[in-house]
Amino acid sequence: MKLTALQLLLWHSALWLVQEATPLRPTSSLPQSFLLKCLEQMRKVQADGTVLQERLTGCLHQLHSGLVLYQGLLQALAGITPELAPTLDMLQLDISDFAFNIWQQMEELGLAQAVPPSQGTTPTFTSAFQRRAGGVLVASSLQSFLELAYRALRCFAKP
Repeated sequence: MKLTALQLLLWHSALWLVQEATPLRPTSSLPQSFLLKCLEQMRKVQADGTVLQERLTGCLHQLHSGLVLYQGLLQALAGITPELAPTLDMLQLDISDFAFNIWQQMEELGLAQAVPPSQGTTPTFTSAFQRRAGGVLVASSLQSFLELAYRALRCFAKP
């Protein structure tokens, strides 16, 4: 009962806010120059919003695709060494969670494709040396990717 009442209250509050933000009907008492300036500013804000959404969409798609790629690369490193197995498992889980969170955010914003991208072809490391060498390369590349992703996401966080 309390949950229903709370939902009803939130719904009513949201409607009230929308009504408050709805422009009033046009009046002829405002100067034409003012109205034209407002229209020009509105178009600029809409254009800026479109550009921001396009940049955000591209950034999130690239970030998600990169994380999916690294998921596959980290899976290919399975069995690298018994000492590194727990760290590798934790890193795989963190990258999977990060990719899922990005995908979920894209869905909430209406930016996600119908089907998430697949991992594609991943390398096969046939020897212990290849896994260790691949591990060094993947870890270095992943570090660079995450630093770049951090800088890109910080750009969107700045006011």
